[in-house]
Amino acid sequence: MLALTDIEAAALRLQGQLLDTPCVASKTLSQITGADVFLKFENLQYTASFKERGACNKLVQLSAEDGRRGVVAMSAGNHAQGVAYHAQRLGLRAVIVMPRFTPGVKIERTRGFGADVVLHGDTLEEARSHALALAEREGLVFIHPYDDEAIIAGQGTVGLEMLHAVPDLDTLIVAVGGGGLIAGMATAAKAMRPGIEIIGVQTSRFPAMVNAIKGTHYPQGSSTIAEGIAVGTPGVIPQAIIAHLVDDLVLVDEGDIEQAIVMLLEIEKTLVEGAGAAGLAALLKYPERFKGKKVGLVLCGGNIDPLLLAAIIERGMVRAGRLARIRVSARDVPGSLARITATVADAGANIDEVHHQRAFTMLAAQNVDIELVIQTRGRAHIAQVLEVLQTAGFEAAEQQ
Repeated sequence: MLALTDIEAAALRLQGQLLDTPCVASKTLSQITGADVFLKFENLQYTASFKERGACNKLVQLSAEDGRRGVVAMSAGNHAQGVAYHAQRLGLRAVIVMPRFTPGVKIERTRGFGADVVLHGDTLEEARSHALALAEREGLVFIHPYDDEAIIAGQGTVGLEMLHAVPDLDTLIVAVGGGGLIAGMATAAKAMRPGIEIIGVQTSRFPAMVNAIKGTHYPQGSSTIAEGIAVGTPGVIPQAIIAHLVDDLVLVDEGDIEQAIVMLLEIEKTLVEGAGAAGLAALLKYPERFKGKKVGLVLCGGNIDPLLLAAIIERGMVRAGRLARIRVSARDVPGSLARITATVADAGANIDEVHHQRAFTMLAAQNVDIELVIQTRGRAHIAQVLEVLQTAGFEAAEQQ
């Protein structure tokens, strides 16, 4: 089984080839959660993900013959970019097989590193089968994203760096897809600090490792905003390490991940993808479990589609009560809309959208439903806007 010495050797190979990213305290998140929170900013790597650690560690150990053959990998994006970037640095040919619905930002970035991108299948498993077929047909070396000791050792350098920066961490919370990151980190952390607690996090839509380790039978979904950990089949090597060294695995929902993405953007001014927010999502969902502990979170990736991010931010504003939809009923006469908008303005809210509804309403024909989407300061402010409208003689209510 992988040992601390393997990860220390990987750290030496990686020196000068990628960032020793910051691991710093977050005062605000600590206040919110009740834990002493430290964030490891792997989203600051050049490819915006920890994945280039394992990729680089694997590629630099290839023989001259394997290097001449070139490499092939399957990935939803971050492993693809790590392999493509370091293959380009080392002068190796790289072919990357990605599922067809991989976010465009990851596809274009991977192509930008000089890799040949092949879009195949709807899942990582289908992409993997095609990548293996290409390896056989074209004589390429297959670079697995997580089921490879050299890859796992490279990912384990994240844990090594975190405990060098904050030696007295009590707990590490780590996103889990195929398991390479948590397997490497657990190997390093348990050897350096045997009493440390290691908690893995999966999205409830892709609970494959939870099912494998705990013997549960949670159903698997078809999509998630955390596509970086949307893995249907856990790695054999990582699973063995996780069963031996990881203390627990927990599940988080899509809404938990969305909330964590928005909080990191607002509080830490840092952009993460769904998988990168999974650790914070778990901390927010299970605060009592981590209260008073010194907790390390890995912001493992920052590659998120801009349109998805825009939707997540808007939905986050709705959950926080800073964006609300209200319905106001009024007489359908000239000046009614002007009075309504003036009343909303006087209450200090800003109007985003206005929709007149004349046909699809049960009101009398002389009346109209006016739906407003408004920007507010929070839940209390929404109630204040409704009260001001009602005082002005309008029927007003919030729409869910």
